[in-house]
Amino acid sequence: MSRDVTVGPFSSLEDGVARRIDSGAVSICVVRCGDAVYAINDVCSHEDYSLSVGEVDVEECAIECWKHGSLFSLVTGAPITFPATRPVATYEVSIEADQVVVRLPDDADERDGAA
Repeated sequence: MSRDVTVGPFSSLEDGVARRIDSGAVSICVVRCGDAVYAINDVCSHEDYSLSVGEVDVEECAIECWKHGSLFSLVTGAPITFPATRPVATYEVSIEADQVVVRLPDDADERDGAA
């Protein structure tokens, strides 16, 4: 099972700019890279800082944690640079009638470290 979170119109997402979406206890970092949209858990796996305020590298399709500089793949959630060594969760994204929809697993609250 899963639950869908509607982010809004695809056209409202600026290329290379992260947006934070809160859904229950889960915070999601949503980023548009060209014609694709990616969603990852918004909490850095190194320390408890929001990824959505970091800089996006559109060419690498990655986001940098603003606090310690870890770079994470938006595609896989894997850390590309230190100090982070653990990945962040990624979520399935679809575009339905111009609406961006993120699919969260039912256990996302517990699995992704939320309270």
